[in-house]
Amino acid sequence: MEYDVVQGDIATQPADALANAAGTSLRMGSGVAGALRRGAGEEITEEATRKGPVDLGAVAVTDAYGLDAEYVIHAAAMPHYGDGQATAESIRDATRNALECADDLGCRSLVIPALGCGVAGFDLADGAEIIDEEIRNYDPDALEDVRFIAYSDEEYDAVRAATGKAEQSELKEGSKADR
Repeated sequence: MEYDVVQGDIATQPADALANAAGTSLRMGSGVAGALRRGAGEEITEEATRKGPVDLGAVAVTDAYGLDAEYVIHAAAMPHYGDGQATAESIRDATRNALECADDLGCRSLVIPALGCGVAGFDLADGAEIIDEEIRNYDPDALEDVRFIAYSDEEYDAVRAATGKAEQSELKEGSKADR
C-alpha cells in the first residue's frame, strides 16, 4: 500500500473515500467537517446527522455528494459532550476503523486528516504519530493508496516531521544530488 503525507484542502482531493474528523454526534461544523460540508452540500449534513450519534472511535459512511469521491467516512475521534477532547485511544480507534471501513467498502484510495487534532484539542505531533502508526500497521485488502492530509504549511510540516516523511523526502533529494 502506498502511503504519503500531502498538503491541501481535503474537499478537493480525488479519492474513493475521504475521512471526516467527526464528533460522535456526526454534526458537521467547522474544520475538516466544514470543508467537506461546503464541498459536498447540505445533503451530507442531513445524511450524517441521521446516522448519528455513534460511539467514540466508531465510523459512519455517507455519500460524498458534490466531492470527487464516492464515500465520506465520518470517524468519531472526539466526543460531542463534556469537554469534547480527543484521546490517544479515540484517535487510534477512529483511524483503524476508518481504514477498515474503506477496505470493507472496496475503496482503493483514502484521504485521512489529523483526526482529533483540531478543535478536539489533541496535540498534533502526538496525534500524527498515532495515525501514522495505525496506517503503517494496517494490512489492507483493497486499499492501495492512503494519503494523510494537512491543510496549512505549519500542520503539513508538523505531520511530516511526526511521521518521518520529512526525513524520507530529504533522503530522496540528497540521493538525487549525489548522482
